[in-house]
Amino acid sequence: MFDKLLSWFSVDMGIDLGTCNTLVCVRGEGIVLDEPSVVAVKRGTNRVLNNGNAVGFSAKEMLGKTPGSITAIRPLKDGVISDFEITEAMLSYFIRKVSGRGRVIGPRVVIAVPSGITAVEKRAVLDSAERAGARRVYLVEEPMAAGIGAGLPIAEPTASMIVDIGGGTTEVAIMSLGDIATCESIRVAGDDFDEAIISYMKKNHGLTIGEQTAERIKIEVGSASPMENETTVDVRGRDNITGMPDKKSVKSEEIREAMSEPIEAIIEVVKRTLERAEPELSADLVENGIYIAGGGALLRGIDVVISEATGLDVTIADDPLTCVAQGTSIYLENLELWKAVLESDMDD
Repeated sequence: MFDKLLSWFSVDMGIDLGTCNTLVCVRGEGIVLDEPSVVAVKRGTNRVLNNGNAVGFSAKEMLGKTPGSITAIRPLKDGVISDFEITEAMLSYFIRKVSGRGRVIGPRVVIAVPSGITAVEKRAVLDSAERAGARRVYLVEEPMAAGIGAGLPIAEPTASMIVDIGGGTTEVAIMSLGDIATCESIRVAGDDFDEAIISYMKKNHGLTIGEQTAERIKIEVGSASPMENETTVDVRGRDNITGMPDKKSVKSEEIREAMSEPIEAIIEVVKRTLERAEPELSADLVENGIYIAGGGALLRGIDVVISEATGLDVTIADDPLTCVAQGTSIYLENLELWKAVLESDMDD
């Protein structure tokens, strides 16, 4: 009761703590922050530049372009914390930015985490959020949050299937009666598409490119299945032989070929999850189909290749980038109802 009373004086929030982007939503307001999960620090230290404010968009602009004295860090890798202190500084910045500096009472926070992470990795998220200023921290599995955010009837006695392709992990889950019936998490996702493009350009075109260039190529011409209008893109980078800046013209078919391996890995995990489903849930999915969420859902043709591989209808969620964050917001709205089943900092 006391905790509920305090919530009237704090800005409670739901956080989709992603490898690439962090989204924050506030109860009653929806998504209020969407920034890259990047922090700029002084090299050799954990001191965040610009008085702790070199986080998000301002830090991402520095990726691959920093001078020797500065390092731009992505503190989450494969959906989990790889740098505890930097994650804490990033969360502290986001919580401060959303709550406002004048708030004395810390917020209650619901954080979405990958379903496949270990107890140690969960504890790292809880501790980071607590030290960043949260009064109470609750964890929800990303597939559940994505399913709720996508508007699936996960509380009903019918199967709902979600494929959440994020930056660091792909979560595949079949849900029914308010819980996960079968689930698998694979650490192959959007970042692996970028790395595959970088590797392909180096091997096949003798050109070294950076992460931001690879991401731009993926967005502009990337696809999982053949497109009606194939195109080309100019790719700029450093020539491997001369070391000089150079530009190459690359076909969209080549980019699709470059990304084929991680795409195939995602298709395989979808098929494995379906194979493990109970017969009655499988029967439901013939009718209900599969929903795709996360940034990877925006890759052209990803729904087509998954549908071809499974024989099921595949639908891209209305707003795939924000499904997980919207799900945490709904958990936040119904925290009194759900908090008994959520993992929290109160658990041993």
